[in-house]
Amino acid sequence: MAVPKRKTSKARRDSRRAHWKALAGPTLVECPQCHEPKLPHRVCSSCGYYNRREVIEVE
Repeated sequence: MAVPKRKTSKARRDSRRAHWKALAGPTLVECPQCHEPKLPHRVCSSCGYYNRREVIEVE
């Protein structure tokens, strides 16, 4: 069985793990109130609603 000759450094390990998530881009869902794209589980920045309730007042 192959065994590593040297310990993998934290920088090498972390740089290998770092860039897989950036390939797809952010997931967007449609706001049920104003039908604008927004991040899931966040307050809508255009209307201020979350879970069908107004959380912040947007002008």
